[in-house]
Amino acid sequence: MCVPNLVMAVALFLTRRLCIRQIVFGSACVCLLAGTLAGQAPSVSATYDPAELIRKAVQNEIKSAVEDNSRFLFRGIKTTPKGSTTRIYVETKDATAGLVVAYNGNPLTPQQQRDEEARFSRFVTNPEELRKKRQQEKENGENTIRITRALPEAFLFEYAGLESGSAGIGRLGSPLVKLKFQPNPRYEPPTRVEEVLTGMQGYILVDPVHHRIASIDGTLFKEVGFGWGILGHLDRGGRFIVQQQEVDDNLWEISSMTLNFTGKILMFKNLNISSTEVFSGFKRVPSDTTFAQALDLLKKEGSN
Repeated sequence: MCVPNLVMAVALFLTRRLCIRQIVFGSACVCLLAGTLAGQAPSVSATYDPAELIRKAVQNEIKSAVEDNSRFLFRGIKTTPKGSTTRIYVETKDATAGLVVAYNGNPLTPQQQRDEEARFSRFVTNPEELRKKRQQEKENGENTIRITRALPEAFLFEYAGLESGSAGIGRLGSPLVKLKFQPNPRYEPPTRVEEVLTGMQGYILVDPVHHRIASIDGTLFKEVGFGWGILGHLDRGGRFIVQQQEVDDNLWEISSMTLNFTGKILMFKNLNISSTEVFSGFKRVPSDTTFAQALDLLKKEGSN
């Protein structure tokens, strides 16, 4: 697993939408969980055991990732220091398809449009290219589940208050439990995939009724090495914020992801990731949609 994908695996752990988020997910790491409303604060901390809440939420996220085959079409606007890129995504049974439709808010020129459709078409006309894409997404998904499964043992959690679900975070108006997390000193990562967890701390919001993760805000409090420091490292101060929302009846999707990391790969190549991507406009598509069929859906949506 390359360093960028490893970094991403942690942030992506909370969603079954592993395919597309691997695009965003080229570099971040870690995560966790959390309600009731502010007026109920005295009873909440006593009612919800942080460790048990985390375990149930992790079980639910993994179950959703493995068993839920619902698929969506949606829009993502990714902003970096160089500008913004707008893409439309379609989750298919083959892999996640994405098509750029604007740069810095401006529609593509006719030539840019042809180039983008040609890039997309190579996956349709070349089965080997699509196989590689599908395999990469599968590997990212497997590593994401490994990270997710490690959370209850890798961190210590404590109650940190209550919040209410808002636009893009959980279910609108529903109570959320806020938990503070920090590394468990007794945890020993079984592989380098889980190593980054030893240097993360932050906060997580969990829906205690539906046991879903609504938000994670994680920061590296120390430098974290990959592959025992041989492959590279992430600098202290790196941070990611991932928010998730309910987009349909008990179906949750990532609504935004912010990544800010610096470091080195193979000890000499600088790693600098700074981006925010906001996802919106979720629409259900048939679960048997193929990658080839996705192009028509993307072009139609892009013309609206």
